[in-house]
Amino acid sequence: MKSFAVSSALALALVASGVSAAPASPEAVAAAALRAAPVWDGHNDVPEQIRARRNDMLAGFDFRDTTNTADPARKFKPMQTDLIRLRRGHVGAQFWSVYVDAGLSDTQAVQATIEQIDLTRRLIAMYPGEMQFVTTADEVAAAMRAGKIASLMGMEGGHSIGNSLAVLRQEYALGARYMTLAHFKNNAWADSATDAPAHGGLTDFGKDVVREMQRIGMLVDLSHVAETTMMDALDVAKAPVIFSHSGAQAINGHARNVSDAVLDRVKPNGGIVMVNTYATYVGPALRDWVARQAGQKAYFEAFNRGNPAAAAAALTAWTAANPAPPATISEVADHIDHIVRRIGIDHVGIGGDFDGIELTTQGMDDVSTYPALFVELARRGYSQADLEKIASGNMMRVLRAAEAYAAAHRSDPPIENPTTF
Repeated sequence: MKSFAVSSALALALVASGVSAAPASPEAVAAAALRAAPVWDGHNDVPEQIRARRNDMLAGFDFRDTTNTADPARKFKPMQTDLIRLRRGHVGAQFWSVYVDAGLSDTQAVQATIEQIDLTRRLIAMYPGEMQFVTTADEVAAAMRAGKIASLMGMEGGHSIGNSLAVLRQEYALGARYMTLAHFKNNAWADSATDAPAHGGLTDFGKDVVREMQRIGMLVDLSHVAETTMMDALDVAKAPVIFSHSGAQAINGHARNVSDAVLDRVKPNGGIVMVNTYATYVGPALRDWVARQAGQKAYFEAFNRGNPAAAAAALTAWTAANPAPPATISEVADHIDHIVRRIGIDHVGIGGDFDGIELTTQGMDDVSTYPALFVELARRGYSQADLEKIASGNMMRVLRAAEAYAAAHRSDPPIENPTTF
């Protein structure tokens, strides 16, 4: 008590003399923000890694520490996520992606998605002291207060429902709380950002998918989809949408990022863009290099037709002479800056995409590195209150809004579509 009184008297004396306390360092501002509002990460692909590496078998799998999971013979690098590194990264809530391959048939995709939901729930249940399965904003808040990682699930790609609104509703009942409308390929009702246009956006059924998702309280995720699909979804949406792991096209013009025209519609919708850390989507110089390398590969293969060894050797030599430029934390912050300047601090979050990416941003190699990004943002002048919104406050607002919309429409009849077999 005596030391407190002395320090208080000293502070008052400094104020009276006109001497102000030194401003908090960026490190201190970032640390305070992450203590108050841990990161709510929009997208992590650990379930995909477990399916690829272990066929969804958890016996013998240690999620506390996955740094020793490299398997060079199978071309697997070490995983980017584990409980130790999630804690270092101040991750308090996580959307785990229950992604399945977009090339599967409808019935295969539905089965695989349910298997991934089951896997994710089993993984969470293995660590009750560290993780908590949650499905609502209130449950997220309670888990965070208890010091646990609030664990939600998101489906990545509309193929997961097998063209059935009944399947969509049942996957929601199993715990899925968002669905990305398409992945790398178009599906029967939504165009992807990385496929040749097939529908011009959403079909009529695709628009019903959006309506039904919002009626039941499932978040509509517009990452991975074509701009026409984004616009069609925003035409239909009555509750906020999310982009679970995307950047700003004004910083990097990749099709996976979000144009200013779409950003301008996200603000009145109340939605959120959760910024990705995948290096090719982050760094414009790297994106340019990847395109040039692809061009060189095509040239060498055409020039050395019938001699693949010579083509491969030529590409190796070109790559050695023209090393890829790294994407940087500063560039991740540039994406956040642009979104904030364009539509405001209330519409941006973090969606790392860890364990779904093979090429990481320099200084952001795994989930432990989020504090470094928040220090960079603090250096740029973001306040503690700003950083708390980016970390998790904005996502909490969006989920609460989606839940409120669903509650207001609970008595609306389900949208039906006929069975096909």
